[in-house]
Amino acid sequence: MKQQRVHIFISGKVQGVFFRQALKVIAKKNNVSGWVRNLIDKRVEAMLEGDSQSVNLVVEWAKIGPANSHVDNIEINNEEFKNKFSTFEVLY
Repeated sequence: MKQQRVHIFISGKVQGVFFRQALKVIAKKNNVSGWVRNLIDKRVEAMLEGDSQSVNLVVEWAKIGPANSHVDNIEINNEEFKNKFSTFEVLY
């Protein structure tokens, strides 16, 4: 299975709606590692690593987000896979 690393930035109503916690649940469920955090400009940033199919499932979920969120835009940057993470963390 091809491994993938994706750096994403999500904008819209994505802070204060449990976006990071929900993303963590989806990532763990799909065996995707990495991290997610809020940015000062009201976006959410995440780094995802795992097999391509699983990473793509998490990215597709992030385009919609949890119930109370509203995603206006998602910027997706493919990066070189580094196998750097063993878990998925919410950063503060």
